[in-house]
Amino acid sequence: PATEQSRALTKRDLLEYFARMSQWILPHVQDRPITMTRYPNGIASSYFYQKHVPETPPFVETVQAYTDTEIGDQTFVLCNNLPTLMWLGQMADLALHTTLARIGPEPDAYELPESYTGTKANMEASRLNYPDFILFDLDPYTYAGTEAKGAEPELNRAAWEQVVHVAKWLKELLDTASLASFIKTSGATGLHIYVPILRHYDYEMVRGVVGTFASFLAHAHPQDVTIEWQITKRAGKVFFDHNQNARIKNLAAPYSPRAKPGGPVSMPIRWEELGEVYPDQFTMLNAHERLARVGDVWADILKAKHDLRAIIEPST
Repeated sequence: PATEQSRALTKRDLLEYFARMSQWILPHVQDRPITMTRYPNGIASSYFYQKHVPETPPFVETVQAYTDTEIGDQTFVLCNNLPTLMWLGQMADLALHTTLARIGPEPDAYELPESYTGTKANMEASRLNYPDFILFDLDPYTYAGTEAKGAEPELNRAAWEQVVHVAKWLKELLDTASLASFIKTSGATGLHIYVPILRHYDYEMVRGVVGTFASFLAHAHPQDVTIEWQITKRAGKVFFDHNQNARIKNLAAPYSPRAKPGGPVSMPIRWEELGEVYPDQFTMLNAHERLARVGDVWADILKAKHDLRAIIEPST
């Protein structure tokens, strides 16, 4: 559907976006299993998630991996080339949801097994259980007042200003811990903050680290930050979701479109831009203009990895 700022977008717009942005999208999704979010009849109609694919074109790379939910090995898509990206668009995959872990060994996972099949133990020992990032997912629950009953909060200025404040508090904590962080809009209402890490620890350990930060902020700023799972208890606050750090979870990749009117995208930004930008200003129709002007501000994110042993095992 059209908005006040944009005409209605089509599948052709999606394909043109993927083609134009591929040089920036592909490095961030390479070797990471994809979960498709398919909207065969547009965003106003029903959609479904698709993690596994029985058959793919010959140019699509895949990986066989054990999955807890299906109790067995399944085939996952890897978006490692432009034809695959275009194929995903043709499949009406309106969001590029990827894992925080990847199958590629360089530069820090040559010792981790690349066998992902057969048993849960094999998967848990493998590279796909050792993420490249700590993820901090901030979702505001200050409502616009126009939402339908039971609906998630819509984008609004009050909520955005609140989540910006929380992100800045989080950055202060990360800076104190000497952890360089990278921030992007979610493409919806919230913010994603990534800290790149060496693959020394699995999801469970990383999730515990994020939970510690989340609990600290919730206690330091109880009027603004919550870790409550009950949605009714989140109202008026920013939900700090540490459980996104999990093998079965997927997150919108950098530059991923989101299935919302106007075609917003998840946009990496500089920390100093945080108070200046508004998430709906980055869309499928103009994202390439920003990239042509400032480049990919996350281009070197995997070169900025931290050794978490200094935090988790300070005596070693």
